[in-house]
Order: sequence, then structure tokens, then C-alpha cells
Amino acid sequence: MKILIACEFSGIVRDAFISRGHDAISCDLLPSERPGPHIQGDVLNILHDDWDMVIAFPPCTHLAVSGAVWFEQKRKDGRQQQGIDFFMKFTDLKCPGVAIENPIGIMSTIYRKPDQIIQPYMFGEPYQKKTCLWLKNLPLLQPTDIIEEREQKCWKEPPSPDRWKNRSRTYSGIGAAMAVQWSLTRRLT
Repeated sequence: MKILIACEFSGIVRDAFISRGHDAISCDLLPSERPGPHIQGDVLNILHDDWDMVIAFPPCTHLAVSGAVWFEQKRKDGRQQQGIDFFMKFTDLKCPGVAIENPIGIMSTIYRKPDQIIQPYMFGEPYQKKTCLWLKNLPLLQPTDIIEEREQKCWKEPPSPDRWKNRSRTYSGIGAAMAVQWSLTRRLT
């Protein structure tokens, strides 16, 4: 399958699909942290190309409930609406399979409730981080390795210039589950 991993700088999900034999490419405004097929640029320029699957990780800075204290200011200055508009670009794709990932936030009200809420500890990672998935023609992710001992790593991330990057990276266990389970769909129709 030809797969676009939109708004991913880490290469984690892209590489998980490549390891399963797919033609996967990531796209982000930032360079990839790992070597591999990556377009550094605006994903909107390639979003409507001929993809079999698009997995999107739109920025959540102005959408996540963790920033709710700033919602009024962000709404007034337009940043929140820009985030909403960008997220919505992924909701009407003609692509056969689509997954949109974002944390708990306003998109559950603005767009619709997510199809699934997952946690890293469901996929072999000892962490809590509620993550919403909006899916089109893709099955719900089934847990692969539930970890009983877990911590809130995201909230403990110390202040730094890279804090937002460290908090936004997809955990490897989730990326692997996406690649294994969604690869089973083969060519979507």
C-alpha cells in the first residue's frame, strides 16, 4: 500500500509500515528525526495525491484539553480556528483508509466523537496518554500487550524547547500496532 503519514517528524509510524513492506512516506514542516522517506514541507500540497491510506497527526497545540485554560485567548486571536480548520482537512479525504490522531480535546465536540480512545499501556508502553482516533475504513486497534504498571510521562516532561516534541511523539508500540493491524486491510476499497 501507498501510505502517507501526515504531520510526523519522528518517523516512528512511517518506519513501522515500511518494516511491513509498504511504500510509506512521512511529511512534516520539520525534518525527519530518522533517515527514511520524508517530505519536509506542507502536507496540504500532497494530501490529495493517490494514497491508499493516510494516517494524520495534526498539531494539537490549540485543540487539546491540556491547553483549555488558553482556549478563550486562542479562540479570539484565531489560532484555535486555524487548528480546527487544519484538522478538518483530513476528515473529507477521498482516500480509502484514513486515521486522524489527536489527544482529548475540542475536536470531539467540533467534529464528532472519536471512534476509539487508546492508551500507550495497551500496546506495551508503561505510560498513560489518552489518544483519540477518528477512523475511516480502518478497524479499531486491538490491544497487543497491556502493561499494568503505568505512569504519566507526558505531564512529567520538564520545561525545555523540545517539550512539545517529546510530548507529541507517537509511542513505538502504537505505531507497530497500526502497521500490523491496518496492514491486514491490504488494498482498501
